[in-house]
Amino acid sequence: MQHAYAELASRTPMVSANVTPMPPGSIVFCDFDGPIADVSERYYSTYRQALTATCNAYQSPERRLPIRWLTKAQFWHMKQTRVPDPVIADWSGLEGAQVVYFLDQVAQLVNQTHLLHQDCLQPGAREALLWFQAQGVRLVIVTLRHTAQVLQFLHDHDVATTVSQIYGATDLTTAYPNRIEHKIVSLKAAISDQRRLGFSTHAAWMIGDTEADIQAGQTAGLPTLGLTCGIRSQSCLAAHEPTIIAGNLHRAAELLLARSANPSTEVSQVSALDL
Repeated sequence: MQHAYAELASRTPMVSANVTPMPPGSIVFCDFDGPIADVSERYYSTYRQALTATCNAYQSPERRLPIRWLTKAQFWHMKQTRVPDPVIADWSGLEGAQVVYFLDQVAQLVNQTHLLHQDCLQPGAREALLWFQAQGVRLVIVTLRHTAQVLQFLHDHDVATTVSQIYGATDLTTAYPNRIEHKIVSLKAAISDQRRLGFSTHAAWMIGDTEADIQAGQTAGLPTLGLTCGIRSQSCLAAHEPTIIAGNLHRAAELLLARSANPSTEVSQVSALDL
């Protein structure tokens, strides 16, 4: 998979009180969807629009489909516990060709520009990004989202200057399938480039909310931090044995900043409940 690369301008770091600095030049590789951007509303809207389109295509006044509309909480629980989209369609009352039509609608809709405005910053993400910046941490986004979409989101939320570089996809359809092999290739490319540019990855971490992020980090030999604020539950993440599990990027920043200040302190698996 090809990746696109963007170098972002830096500015004088904001000093945040009561934060212990990480070693200057440390690198945090971080996924975008989940850790930074909350995509749950867009994914749920995609589900509802795809289901509506399927109803319009297959039902008539003489034959009404037995649709069961999932609430957002029900839908997001299914996504977090890795319930496949065909099963979600089945739970919603679809069958046979209707399921195929629904899945095609989801694929077409999920990355449409008119839905992207539904994404928002995760709670605490802004503060976490500013903390990393204040401590001289080089934050590098490694994502399967299109680079232009990521950059636009960061600018829209006034956090673009907290990110050093973006390694994203050139294909608008890459993010939703979340293929592990794509994330592995992207992270390896990002690590190689950082070293080529003269930055040490000795103390680097990989942060993400899916098995793709964790396996990519592990394949690259990095410690990994799984976040439960995204599209995977704590139990799903724990099955892939990340170094740490935390609730969100804000908590991740607290843990990593504190850890670097006292390298002798052992960091064990941290429960997502330890927020």
